Amino acid sequence: MKITDLEPKLIWECFDEITRVPRPTFHLDKMKEFLTGWAERHGIPYATDAVGNVVMTAPATPGHENAPRIILQGHQDMVAEKRGDKEHDFLTDPITTIVDGDWVKADGTTLGADNGMGCAAAMAVLLDKNLVHGPIQCLFTVDEEQGLTGANGLQPGFVEGDILLNLDSEEHGQLVIGCAGGKITLCELPYNKVSAPEDMAWYEVYLDHFMGGHSGMEIGLGRGNANQQLCRFLWEWGAEEKYALAKIDGGNLANAIPRECRAVVGVEASKSEEFEKRVVEFGVLLHAEFALAENPGFMFGCVAANKPDEVIETATARRLVGAVFACPNGVQGMSRAVEGLIETSCNLASIKMLADDKILVTVHQRSSVDSRRDEIADRVKALFEMIGAEVRFDDAYVGWAPNPESGVLKVAEESFRELFGREPKVEALHAGLECGLFLEKMPGLDMISFGPTLKDIHSPSEKANIPSVADFWKFLCDILRRLA
Repeated sequence: MKITDLEPKLIWECFDEITRVPRPTFHLDKMKEFLTGWAERHGIPYATDAVGNVVMTAPATPGHENAPRIILQGHQDMVAEKRGDKEHDFLTDPITTIVDGDWVKADGTTLGADNGMGCAAAMAVLLDKNLVHGPIQCLFTVDEEQGLTGANGLQPGFVEGDILLNLDSEEHGQLVIGCAGGKITLCELPYNKVSAPEDMAWYEVYLDHFMGGHSGMEIGLGRGNANQQLCRFLWEWGAEEKYALAKIDGGNLANAIPRECRAVVGVEASKSEEFEKRVVEFGVLLHAEFALAENPGFMFGCVAANKPDEVIETATARRLVGAVFACPNGVQGMSRAVEGLIETSCNLASIKMLADDKILVTVHQRSSVDSRRDEIADRVKALFEMIGAEVRFDDAYVGWAPNPESGVLKVAEESFRELFGREPKVEALHAGLECGLFLEKMPGLDMISFGPTLKDIHSPSEKANIPSVADFWKFLCDILRRLA
């Protein structure tokens, strides 16, 4: 079965078209071209702005011209993550989708249902002539996953509305009315290269196939951070024995929990058997610690490696490993205002060796309290400055304060009860959404966020629940009817 065989056919056909367009964050020229071409083919008025946002418009159903003006909003970009053994170029290759029971997933990559499904729903609304609705604008923003370029760059008058429906949530039955803000900390550590020592046994140490996931939605599930756990092993070995570090690479994106990390290390040849034994023992320890939180098939191990020509100078290597091991990571505090909500978190996202003899460590902080977000970022800065890194902040964004008295929330709650015979969950999220920025630019805008059920977003295990997409579509159409 193909996804174009699924119902509701209109939304799945639109999503199928989106999966064929390469659209990783910061590389959205093809997606913009697709959206504007799609609008032209269907005779839908559209406009673009300087940062790449696209807006399409639909007039009200006759007789509903005086209804509130609705903005349907989703983001164009997707998180580009793949399995280590998967050959896929996100700049050129389409996503290969697979129907598996009640789920749609991708073949070894992220699916891009975040937020391709929201974009597809907005496009389907524009195509469906049987819907009843007021005046509609559909806003497709750029670079939501990193930088929030589209929301930050939105100029007055590009979109105008009374109510915004953000279609970027991941659990059917959840109505989101608030979210965390965030900040990215970039730590660049310069290092000197020295000749690789003689009389050493060389290994590639690896940690593969952790589950990873969204650093806001899944940060509270206790999943392992591959960067931190591999450096934990090296730090523990280095507390007793000598080692040389030639390479280290882990994680990819600031908003994804790192699933994999690798390092090329040398140990004294006389200690090689002991090193291999310790690797096995540490793998057993990790499986015990993460038995209830992680993919049982994750692997920690080592293989023989060729002797490199150069390594990182010893003192710098040890400072780096120690700082990564000590870096704040995971949940840092729970909300006192909303029971069960993570207030503050930190994701030790990636370690990358740059071409100019620097190592870049990227850390993503989130919090529903801006001062706590800044505190955790400053703690990371203090730690890495102590080991000689140059630290700067990037991509800070504000949270979205909940409004329990929202008018559109009341409409959505009533719709959900009548359609599905149960109460929706009204919640704030620890993940970041663009809504706080929209509210800054359009004060008085009434907003909620909702969507179908998606699992394991920001990882190659991402999947969309097929029955929930049908319910999501029914729910969206009913809200539009009620608002009209």
